[in-house]
Amino acid sequence: MAKRNLYLKVLPVEEALETYFAAIKERVRICTEIVPVIHALGRITVSAVYAKYNSPLYNSAAMDGVAVVAANTKEACDFKPLVLKKDDYYVVDTGDPIKEPFDAVIMAEDLIEAEDGEIKITEPASSWQHVRPVGEDIVAHELILTSNHKIRPIDIGVLLSAGITEIEVYKRLDVAIFATGTEIIEPTAQIEEGSIIESNSRMFEGLVTEQGAAAHRLGILKDDYALIRNAVKDAAEKYDFVLVNAGSSAGTEDFTVHVLRELGEVFVHGVAIKPGKPVILGMVGNTPVVGLPGYPVSAYVCYQNFVRPLIDFLQNAPSAQSETVQAFLSKRLVSSLKHKEYVRVKVGMVDNKIIATPLARGAGAAMSLVRADGFCVIEQNQEGLDAGDKVTVELCRSVQEIENTVVSIGSHDLILDIIADMLPNKFKNMYLSSSHVGSLAGLMALKRGEAHIAPIHLLDEATGTYNIPMLKKMFTDLCRPMALIKGVQRVQGIIVPKGNPKQIQKVEDIVKHRFVNRQFGAGTRVLFDYLLKQKGIAAKDIAGYDKEASTHMAVAALVQSGAADCGMGIESAARAMDLDFVAVGHEEYDFAIEKSNLELPHIQAFIEVLKSDEFQRKVRQMGGYEFPQCGEIVLL
Repeated sequence: MAKRNLYLKVLPVEEALETYFAAIKERVRICTEIVPVIHALGRITVSAVYAKYNSPLYNSAAMDGVAVVAANTKEACDFKPLVLKKDDYYVVDTGDPIKEPFDAVIMAEDLIEAEDGEIKITEPASSWQHVRPVGEDIVAHELILTSNHKIRPIDIGVLLSAGITEIEVYKRLDVAIFATGTEIIEPTAQIEEGSIIESNSRMFEGLVTEQGAAAHRLGILKDDYALIRNAVKDAAEKYDFVLVNAGSSAGTEDFTVHVLRELGEVFVHGVAIKPGKPVILGMVGNTPVVGLPGYPVSAYVCYQNFVRPLIDFLQNAPSAQSETVQAFLSKRLVSSLKHKEYVRVKVGMVDNKIIATPLARGAGAAMSLVRADGFCVIEQNQEGLDAGDKVTVELCRSVQEIENTVVSIGSHDLILDIIADMLPNKFKNMYLSSSHVGSLAGLMALKRGEAHIAPIHLLDEATGTYNIPMLKKMFTDLCRPMALIKGVQRVQGIIVPKGNPKQIQKVEDIVKHRFVNRQFGAGTRVLFDYLLKQKGIAAKDIAGYDKEASTHMAVAALVQSGAADCGMGIESAARAMDLDFVAVGHEEYDFAIEKSNLELPHIQAFIEVLKSDEFQRKVRQMGGYEFPQCGEIVLL
């Protein structure tokens, strides 16, 4: 039987970093190199840099005009212009030398032409008027840059002006990056069942480059011990740093830790961090080698916590500090006492409060990294956080962006993606942040003051109408007047595979087949329950009634993959996945909002997008939508 990797000791994050840094400082020398100044952008200076030359190198004209001797122009005045003969001046352009005894420049626009090369002036010049004296900007031997300074474009210009053409900087690290896994394929390869498209190494490539190091992606290694060992050994001899992605956990084909123990040392295997527990911190010779978990979120979190500070240290670069804000958590988070957990959150400002809404917490939920505005950290030995708790959020976006973001919590629809794309293009610095929790949960978030708008499509069984009855019912106990921004009418129905092989034609047909439902509180689920009730079908008779998906596209993906025979959703989701669709009726998808928020600039921008021809044209192309009142306001 193949050997499994056991985490003999899982270290807290801070202890793991201290342990590894102690080993690195003892064995790795931080190197420097001389580079041309023109190639030094972003590099860190080793020592103070002093000017070699003056700038300007000589007394020079600061304007186009003529050079004169200032003392010879004292008699010039408006009522008696002074005539300057050819020997009294010479013509200069900006930057030309000013030679003794000339010591001033009169601008061309202040000159009056006379005959035979003579000119007239109407006011005297003062000594050094419009003249840049030698060394005015930079004096030879003057300090230009301090040590440990990150070189900017303007610094390059000044260095060159001061005669500096080469500069000593800390060496840019050469970082080798491997991806491992027999099931891993390149994005351009033929996709087969069981294949996983490799993307993490490209993410690391970007992160390493962003830090000013040189990334060298060396391809994919199959789960073969000898192959991985030889590749790591070779890379450790040629490069300054080695990253091995995947193969760091406790699986029988996770070879990284065994390879590092054979070739060098493992200082840490297993850190009390979630996601990211299986990280490996080791060395081969004097080369740091880090094994990162394969799940995308785990890999990213471990990079930020362990690789980023190490690369900064080895390049003597200042550590980048994330901007943080204090926010209020929109829902309860439960966490293990064993880990320091990084939770991805959406962030927005509602009623002058910053609200943080948690996203999917799975280690493989890569899109949560794209959608995240920041990370909320739950410290080790903390069981979790309650809704309404004040938390610190490490931001991925600027505070200005967050302040101009429409916070949407509620039902999912593909039109939200179109709005999110159009909003910042039609209205600069205006954004949409949407979290998909279902209509009822969205209204609860709105009631708690955690969102600007709640997308909803809730059917009232008693009246057969949408949204307004439920909105009145939920907000009657509040003194805050409410409104509804009318959205779209959309077609709801049953999503089935292409060709509808099970011949599902109506709700009753679902009983015989595998079904995927929407989450509790979603308007689609409310509609489905209403239809079941009409037909006298019990939930227990539906195979998969409790199998939930959080978006219409997730339903469509499960049907497309064969994991379900059918599911409730909207027509546009079926079309997007090239599936068939059985319509069951129209519904109204609107946006609940407090009346007082209607005048916010970003809400006004949101409404303008809804009303635009461009928006309606793009939505119409997806199919299954109508726009009878799109963008209209209904006051309650």
